[in-house]
Amino acid sequence: MKKFFLLFLALGAFAFADADGESMIKAYSVIAAGVGLGLAALGGAIGMGHTAAATIAGTARNPGLGGKLMTTMFIALAMIEAQVIYTLVIALIALYANPFLG
Repeated sequence: MKKFFLLFLALGAFAFADADGESMIKAYSVIAAGVGLGLAALGGAIGMGHTAAATIAGTARNPGLGGKLMTTMFIALAMIEAQVIYTLVIALIALYANPFLG
């Protein structure tokens, strides 16, 4: 992991070398959008996994409530996915309609 981080820093130095302020903001916006989407997708995947596991465990304990649990699970999954979509929208704004550029 340390080698990957050092390689990332070395390549970043080449990417940002001899750049004006506007291109630096664009470059950092791309990095921020990628990291933000990665973290949002990771968090959403973990949340969806826990939701599905809890629903399966609840259905296994009481099969009569399976339908209600599935409905609640789908609502929870939609809310989790909405957070990832909000992050995508913010990343697209940072990439294409960057408010930091004058």
